Amino acid sequence: MRAIGDVMILLRGRRRSSSERVDSSCVLLIMYYSYYWLGVLLTVCTGLFEVSSARQVFSDTAAEISYAYQSLDVAGRTSKAASWQDKFSWRPVSELPMRTGSSTITTTSLSHEHSRGHGVQANLMHRYAPSSPFRPVNATHEQLMKESIARDHVRVTGIHAYIQQRVLSGRMTIPAPQGRFHNLDQQFAAAASDLQAPVVSGLTMGSGEYFVRLSIGTPPKATYLVVDTGSDILWLQCAPCLNCYQQDDPVFNPSGSSTYATVTCGSKLCQDLDISGCQMSDCLYQVDYGDGSFTVGEFSTDTITLESTASTAGPGHAAVVLNSIPMGCGHDNEGYFVGAAGLLGLGKGPLSFPSQVGPAIGEKFSYCLTDRETDTSDRSLLIFGNASVPASGVTFTPQVKNARIGTFYYLQLTGISVGGNLLDSIPTQVFQLDDATGEGGVIIDSGTSVTRLAMPAYIALRDAFRAGTRRLRPAPGFSLFDTCYNLAGMMSVDVPTVTLHFQNGADMDFPASNYLIPVDNSNTYCFAFAGTTGPSIIGNIQQQGFRIVFDNVNNQVGFVPGQCA
Repeated sequence: MRAIGDVMILLRGRRRSSSERVDSSCVLLIMYYSYYWLGVLLTVCTGLFEVSSARQVFSDTAAEISYAYQSLDVAGRTSKAASWQDKFSWRPVSELPMRTGSSTITTTSLSHEHSRGHGVQANLMHRYAPSSPFRPVNATHEQLMKESIARDHVRVTGIHAYIQQRVLSGRMTIPAPQGRFHNLDQQFAAAASDLQAPVVSGLTMGSGEYFVRLSIGTPPKATYLVVDTGSDILWLQCAPCLNCYQQDDPVFNPSGSSTYATVTCGSKLCQDLDISGCQMSDCLYQVDYGDGSFTVGEFSTDTITLESTASTAGPGHAAVVLNSIPMGCGHDNEGYFVGAAGLLGLGKGPLSFPSQVGPAIGEKFSYCLTDRETDTSDRSLLIFGNASVPASGVTFTPQVKNARIGTFYYLQLTGISVGGNLLDSIPTQVFQLDDATGEGGVIIDSGTSVTRLAMPAYIALRDAFRAGTRRLRPAPGFSLFDTCYNLAGMMSVDVPTVTLHFQNGADMDFPASNYLIPVDNSNTYCFAFAGTTGPSIIGNIQQQGFRIVFDNVNNQVGFVPGQCA
């Protein structure tokens, strides 16, 4: 029902029925003809109404489902989308806030106080936030959305390829000089001019959706790393470079860090690598990504400096040094990593950052991804340790173990509701992980943007959402989105609620802005889900505004709305 001149659009009813159209026609006929025919016309209209009502009940049964709705603030999000057209210049890294005063840095491992109730933290930033140094200049919202979706396609394709590779091949060890290791001898003699290598062809799209700012080495050097729950290795580009892409910070020089040390070939750390080699007695690593990207270099250790979460630290927080953290020092790096110095692997493998700092602060971490379109007053924090778990409000669901692949976080999705109605048309096996092959299942991933659902589940979800939004003006599809709406001139709309149900009763009740998103500056909004033939992946658009807790001690993942600061 919509009143003329009313800016609030309420979309709770269903479309005008054929019986209602018959009623209107009959009223006009009654007014037009003489009173002589009044009795006859009333008799005819009554018969027509009864026939059309019966037909409506038969043909439109699905429309009778009662939907629960919530409001989407179109006006507020419109102003955010328009801000994407503002002009931004690239900011030097030296202008970005980073506290690294030596007086605040401890030179030992985490204290017992930290291990009992506190932890360490770092700020997260979306690549397209207005203050981000990775945001392209003068790009429109539509251009950025298309670029993000294209990058997301590469990401998902890479995940699928990686899973297929691990399912078919398993673990492998490649001794030097096979693989790409044979090039490392020459790179150590590279001239200083080689440190400013040109951008590798095909890297203009960049990589990663969220970045973290932390410091590496002694003295600490601040740098940006891509945050990735789908990878295990922490690595960064190192001088001298055989092949380095363009990054915003200076390339890390291990010779300038007094705490840098190489890992020996016979060590447990070297043996835990998926692909490893030796150069003299030094361990070499190689990481290949499903999209063709790779990094090769020395496997080493160095210090990582983060903020303390302790409330006694006062304004600005004290800094905490984590000693001897394993990392790859990449001298040959190619792929979708432009801008950031490397990658912070948050996966479940033994070499991931959470696994390595676990003994000191507990194998737990969490993040809360705030609004990806604007800078907000809320900090988007990545927290490690016991402080990463909120005191209340968290509902947990068990992690599902994939015996073939130890990196990804698998969950058991049990169902989906739209408008408060459980979609019973989704086959129960569609979200199951195949224990024998390692295929299928549901992954929660920080690097994927758009949630992908197995095709039968997506079709059921999409069709149910369409049924509850029949009064919205449709718009043409946009890239991978096939359900879009023209909301021009509207201040707010009511749309059906969407909820993901997980094992043990853990639910993700999404706000409307997590699944109906603007894709241009003309108020075109699209349903932000897509179908896939591979495993289902819960992306960061749907995770936005939730604190996601990864408790690797108890092998569970928790959700709680808000608590981003």
